[in-house]
Order: sequence, then structure tokens, then C-alpha cells
Amino acid sequence: MPHPYLIVLDVDSTLIQNEVIELLAAHAGSLDQVAAITHRAMNGELDFEQSLRERVATLKGLPVTIFELVRTEISVTKGVPELIAGIQSQNGHVGVVSGGFHEILDPLAESLGLNFWRANRLGVLNGYLTGNVEGPVIDAQAKADALMEWAGETRTPLCNTIAIGDGANDLKMMAIAGLSVAFNAKPIVAQQADMSLNIQDLSLILEHLP
Repeated sequence: MPHPYLIVLDVDSTLIQNEVIELLAAHAGSLDQVAAITHRAMNGELDFEQSLRERVATLKGLPVTIFELVRTEISVTKGVPELIAGIQSQNGHVGVVSGGFHEILDPLAESLGLNFWRANRLGVLNGYLTGNVEGPVIDAQAKADALMEWAGETRTPLCNTIAIGDGANDLKMMAIAGLSVAFNAKPIVAQQADMSLNIQDLSLILEHLP
């Protein structure tokens, strides 16, 4: 293997089994509304940034203490630790890029030993969510940009990059990766990916590296 690999994963319904914004929405009383918007956005029926802002608006008024509770509700997908260990044991790198939120992702990424991670930030004022997103939104282009940036930083040729995702927001990063993997993905993603994995075990990716 001339170069180590760089794997970049989506977070919600990929690295973890949950949709974090839906966990938050359950506590805000807006789960049904948010879940419906999420479903349409991941199928490519809605603009991601617009859909994210619409969903986040329903979280206005939640206390920041909700983050600690929601972290306990997250389930890491089977095989994630093994996938990370397998790539890093070969001097490779693993990053995640998420349309979700740093407030939830940061401690999870640190505990898993990820090399890189990037997500959105929720607006907070006086200990409560404002219903806004702070800073640039991590959309499909931002995910592709992150993969390119991390490939450059680690000197990984694009042919040795692997992008793994499940929704339309992942398609741009998957299009530029050396190998794109649709993981329990929406039809629009499975149709465009190099391969599909429909078994809940991300360590199986190690068997398919080119």
C-alpha cells in the first residue's frame, strides 16, 4: 500500500445510529415535524441549509443542559472502533463531518480517537438555545471541502480516500473520494455510490479497501 487511507464518515445514521437533531427535537416537542423535514432533506427533496435552519428553529428555548442528556441517548454504530483502529494501525486517518452539532460531536469524537471532525454550532444565549445556527452551515459542499482539506493535510492522494454516508448531503464528498460507500443509505445515495453496505457493521469496510 503506497499511501495510508483517509476515511471520512457522515455522523448521523452512519457513525451513530441516531439523528441528533431528532433527539433534541423530542425534548422540544417538535419531533414529528423535524423528522419529516429530515427525511425529505436526506432524500434530496429539500435544500439542506434551509431545512437545517427550519429544524433548528424548533429547538429554541431548550436549555444547554439538554446536550448532556442527549449524549447519553446516542448509540455508536457497530464496528466503528474496529474501523478506526484498523485504519490508524496502518498510519491512516479517520475524520467525520456532520450536518449535526459540535456540542454533541466533540466529546464523542474525542472518546473514539478520531483525527478530524467538523460540524455545525447551535446559537446559545443565557444558557438557552436561540433557534439559530452559528457560523457557516456544514452542507454538502462543506463536507466535500473537509475531505479535500484533510487529504491535503495528511498528504493522502484522493484515490486513497473513502467517503461513507447515507444521505443526499453526503453526495458531493462521495463524488470526489477514491471509494464511496453508501451505508444503509437513501436510494439517491445508493444509486451513485461505488458500493453499498446494508449491514450494521462499519468494520466490514476494512474488507473492501482497494
